[in-house]
Amino acid sequence: MNFFSSQWQKKETGKFYQEMLETRRTVEEKTQEATRIKKQRDQERQRAFDDRHWSKKSLEEMVERDWRILREDFAISTKGKRFLDRLLKSCGKIPFPLRSWRESTLPTSILDIVDKLQYEEPTPIQRQAIPIGLQNRDIIGVAETGSGKTAAFLIPLLVWIMGLPKIERDADADKGPYAVILAPTRELAQPIEDEAAKFGRPLGFRTVSVIGGLSREDQGFQLRLGCEIVIATPGRLIDVLENRYLVLSRCSYIVLDEADRMIDMGFEPDVQKILEHLPVSNVKPDSEDAEDPEKLLAYMGKDKFRQTVMFTATKPPQVERLARNYLRRPAVVYIGSIGRPVERVEQKVYLVKEQAKRKKLLEILNAGIDPPIMIFVNQKKGADVLAKSLEKMGFRATTLHGGRNQEQREFALSSLKAGAKDILVATDVAGRGIDIKDVSLVLNYDMAKSIEGYTHRIGRTGRAGKTGVAITFLTQEDSAVFYDLKQTLLASPVSHCPPELDKHPDAQHKPGTVLTKKRKEETIFV
Repeated sequence: MNFFSSQWQKKETGKFYQEMLETRRTVEEKTQEATRIKKQRDQERQRAFDDRHWSKKSLEEMVERDWRILREDFAISTKGKRFLDRLLKSCGKIPFPLRSWRESTLPTSILDIVDKLQYEEPTPIQRQAIPIGLQNRDIIGVAETGSGKTAAFLIPLLVWIMGLPKIERDADADKGPYAVILAPTRELAQPIEDEAAKFGRPLGFRTVSVIGGLSREDQGFQLRLGCEIVIATPGRLIDVLENRYLVLSRCSYIVLDEADRMIDMGFEPDVQKILEHLPVSNVKPDSEDAEDPEKLLAYMGKDKFRQTVMFTATKPPQVERLARNYLRRPAVVYIGSIGRPVERVEQKVYLVKEQAKRKKLLEILNAGIDPPIMIFVNQKKGADVLAKSLEKMGFRATTLHGGRNQEQREFALSSLKAGAKDILVATDVAGRGIDIKDVSLVLNYDMAKSIEGYTHRIGRTGRAGKTGVAITFLTQEDSAVFYDLKQTLLASPVSHCPPELDKHPDAQHKPGTVLTKKRKEETIFV
């Protein structure tokens, strides 16, 4: 082999090995790349599996992110805001919301009633307030009316008394009920009584209503027969307490429904007086023990710590004071945008003269509005006059105001609900708590005296996830609320502020605000 053939052979051999190395490197790289792609796809599939919406997961698969999204989906917040930030240093550990009725730990007997009543899904306030209530914690629930608050406080109450002896007509009845539910008016107390009967009657529990407009002696007789739950208005409850028709020596569950309305109506001293009738031996300690579920659940029998539940739609300072004095380390639940009209209500405003209201009303009614309809006025006499005028024109109208007795009020409401009447002409006594299904239109024939009253009035429509319309007649006499009404309309995604209100001088600033003109800068020539 000469020198040249030797060099050629070495060259060929080196080329062969180089090709082998390149081939091996290529195969390894392809294998690594394929492995990397497979791993990446597996991770993406796992991520997609983990990122499924909470409704697609089982309860065991839920993680903190899923619970956060669930709360966001239903506009549930459990953080203290504004005045409650000052009231509460900590809300403690808040339990997870309910995903569905059947996934809850509620007794089968109560779930069967829920099914029978066709409550398909818990409302937002029920999702969060029921798990908290079952822990024996105090609660402040801030939610709009018509949000299902009644079942939110009734269900934990019933779960508790299911483990207690039934109260019969004997000496045991003299110790009073296990629970008291306070509402500011008869109209607000009656829907609570109806709901309590739906749940309590199948379980064998008795409920007695202690409200004005009915015989105090008859109510005293019903109380002596024994009952587990008393539903009352503040004035009448103080009356029966002072006259010894009732004692509260074993009451361990107190509900203050529509607490802000009670305060608006001047019932704060009465509420405080009632709370002082409760036993002091079962008051929770004002410490972290009042936030500890294990320690609270240890006191769920006859020796149950007093549980105070407060529901409110707005947050005046008086509610803060009441909560500070009588609630112990409460869990706070916010639902949605509190104190604002629901976003499903289209608000329409017309600036008219007083004498033009009736003509405008007839135009609206003759245009064809589906019943039931609610028309609000500010005076009892005005309600009667307007209803009679509408009846003469062929409309089926009835009235509800403070001048009517209890039987007349109940008849008016039942007529509207049954379809015998199409229009309810009412004062603010029907502005809150009256649950009439599918109200298509709320018409403020007279504008409310405050924006809070307006908010509660129009909240009669657009309930239970449905849409609604609210029409308001404004006159120059309503100028004190022009600014607030304008802000409310501008904040609504489905409403429009008319130019005549938007540009009105009284709508440019809040009444009582002092406006000063900016002083022009002076130039001094020296």
